[in-house]
Amino acid sequence: NRLTMEPSKEYLFEYKGVYFGVNTSPEYVASLEDFEIKDSDIFLTTYPKSGTVWTQNILSLIIHEGHRNGTENMETMDRIPWLEYNIKNTDYADLPLPRVFATHLPYYLVPRDLRNKRARVIYVSRNPKDVMVSYYHFSKYISTLEEVPDFNLFMERFLAGKVLGSSWLDHVAGWYNHAEDFNILFLTYEEMKKDLRSAVLKICNFLDKNLSEEEVDSVVRQATFENMRKDPRANYENLPDDIVAKDKGSFLRKGTVGDWKNIMTVAQSERFDQVLKEKMKILPIKFIWDINEM
Repeated sequence: NRLTMEPSKEYLFEYKGVYFGVNTSPEYVASLEDFEIKDSDIFLTTYPKSGTVWTQNILSLIIHEGHRNGTENMETMDRIPWLEYNIKNTDYADLPLPRVFATHLPYYLVPRDLRNKRARVIYVSRNPKDVMVSYYHFSKYISTLEEVPDFNLFMERFLAGKVLGSSWLDHVAGWYNHAEDFNILFLTYEEMKKDLRSAVLKICNFLDKNLSEEEVDSVVRQATFENMRKDPRANYENLPDDIVAKDKGSFLRKGTVGDWKNIMTVAQSERFDQVLKEKMKILPIKFIWDINEM
């Protein structure tokens, strides 16, 4: 079973130009076009491995007082479920308001009503070398993803968009280029890492959520990567064994900027730049590639 550039159909299917995991279906993804939006809805949108779980946790802390003060013991993935992967068959129409969903959908597959500037979208992106390295480690840990032990092959698949979520550049560029269709806040993983407090304030502002100084402090303290890693509600450690291989890693691995330097060779980094960095000029943002740039 030699791995090739083509992802295995055992793990992924393609729908309208995007690869999805087989724990959803083309029919279900298609149905999301008509998903009924409520004005208070919030959609946390990312390309995989861009800080989704971290931002889920920040949102949960901002919105739910019971999470902030520790009186509620609800897991983040129940509080902020995945739109296109409804693995618990929850009736999303019955969730308490405001509903918050996480999604990796590209801009053109999200519920139609979102495009009428209804509800709110928070889009988080991350420098793609770190995304790719994080994704490589993650694919070993998540049983529902095909493990590609050869980093070089994983990189070529990533650059070709042959992974769940497809092309990183298309995803990010698509959301930025269609920003005027949505009520949207853009954040980057690196700016959150550099100044979490001001990212929290930006989110509060966007959500019209007035928190006191103390409450903001509490969110920031609990949302540091180190504290999140220790919190079973936030770190996804209670995922069932058929989804994760617990001996092969953790959902929250390092949470740093520039970790790609620890695994990519100079040649690989140059190859990556040659394929992607040139094209990234179309993006209206500049990414931070290294912790020393912060």
